[in-house]
Amino acid sequence: MTRPGRNSYMPEGYCVKCKAKKEIVDAMEEVMKNGRKAIKGKCPTCGTVMFKILGGKAATTTPATPPVKPAAAN
Repeated sequence: MTRPGRNSYMPEGYCVKCKAKKEIVDAMEEVMKNGRKAIKGKCPTCGTVMFKILGGKAATTTPATPPVKPAAAN
């Protein structure tokens, strides 16, 4: 069940400057260099960049392996 006036989920994070847990505004999901997913956005009060690391690694597409050629008979 959704709350009236809210169409999407707003992720929460900790603002270091405000020292409080707040909703992340302008949130964008990113993939870090190590392959983990994270959400980056801004604090609604002070505008400081907030960053929340999500659990698990991002799904990576595995390249298709070429078919194995049968060994030639001597």
